[in-house]
Amino acid sequence: MDALRSLPDLYEVVGIAEPIAGRRAEAEAHKSYAGLKWLTEEALVSDRSVQAIVIETTLADSPRAARACLQAGKHIHLDKPGAQHHADFKSLRLEAERRRLTLQMGYMLRYNPGFELLFRAYREGWLGEITEIDASMGKLADTRLHTQLAGIRGHGMFELGCHLVDAVVFLLGSPSAVHAFSKSTGLAPAGLSDNQLAVLEYPKATVTLRCNHGDPFGGPHRRFQVTGTQGAMVIQPLESGRGTLRLSETKGGFNKGEQPLALEVARGRYDGEFRDFARAIQGEKPLAWSAEHDIAVHATALRCAGLPPLRFRLILSQPHL
Repeated sequence: MDALRSLPDLYEVVGIAEPIAGRRAEAEAHKSYAGLKWLTEEALVSDRSVQAIVIETTLADSPRAARACLQAGKHIHLDKPGAQHHADFKSLRLEAERRRLTLQMGYMLRYNPGFELLFRAYREGWLGEITEIDASMGKLADTRLHTQLAGIRGHGMFELGCHLVDAVVFLLGSPSAVHAFSKSTGLAPAGLSDNQLAVLEYPKATVTLRCNHGDPFGGPHRRFQVTGTQGAMVIQPLESGRGTLRLSETKGGFNKGEQPLALEVARGRYDGEFRDFARAIQGEKPLAWSAEHDIAVHATALRCAGLPPLRFRLILSQPHL
């Protein structure tokens, strides 16, 4: 909401709706929602002047809310990972395609300058053929977060690790096999696995993804490391714009050898994605991430959390950024 309200040249915030009992009071106490008009969901969705709706509800309610907006002809920004069950997510993502409506998933790393550089390096072949990815995204969970994660199938690997999966699937497509491991740090309530690892297999590459909700230094430990036959790149911490680029040959204005990265990061964490969302709605350009990509990410995220989504293999064609 802060991002939307900071972009008055692109968005007019009409109001906010909260159909789940008890959640409105919590939102009203937050300064980000101060002064907003509270509407019923029906009033918001049926308002013909509203072109787009941003959906950030519970994961269990996301598919219903998203489908209601699509059926009303609204473009939507949907918080990740979009649905607990793959069939629900695939159905609504394809419905957006059929209706020719923009559905943007809330994967903010797509618009981070470190990842934009990584994707450019991949597209232009700076790193050669990717042979290895090692990534981590954790934090120290408090009691409230433990309660939230306990109510989500796949826990933290699905709810938070999906950010990493999105980038991996862009670079390598859908894995041929996924091996998921879950442990408890002892800090979480019984039955909640808060220390998770996924190993993804590709014909010529292996990927390891970690989501540890018992890490007191989770922020600085967050990283994304890619190794290829002609170069390598590390982003750490994930959203800092800092890291290291290593190249076998000079490429794209970067020298052969090792060089540190210190890229400028915009103050607004979500501004980039909402600017791109507006361009897509206005017909200036389509989103770079296709329905096929988003569906593959959702399926792979479930597999990484130890939850096989469906008994089929989705073949992914690479999107173009």
